[in-house]
Amino acid sequence: MPAAASTRPKARSTQSTAKRPVPLDRPYVPVQKRPLPAGRPREWYIDHNRRLKAMRLAIALLDLGFHTARQAPDEVVHMAAQLIGVHPPSPATCRMVRALLQTR
Repeated sequence: MPAAASTRPKARSTQSTAKRPVPLDRPYVPVQKRPLPAGRPREWYIDHNRRLKAMRLAIALLDLGFHTARQAPDEVVHMAAQLIGVHPPSPATCRMVRALLQTR
């Protein structure tokens, strides 16, 4: 008896976004902000906003071609913050950005 043919469709090859050129000439468009939930401790809001800022900065660094934590010292993170129009990050936020880049 002949072996049954596989009915699974072949996976299409896709190009990785890391290999595609990223257009840097388009302006940064901030996401529409929503109010945060009320009734949480102040530390929760500080941590939440720090995580959001670190994520925005990590995305900007990836778009600029900085793909490892070693490539992102504080000066580079500050440059990215200036580029996307946010206040300069604290040392804790810079560490968080490097941690995000390290986990990819």
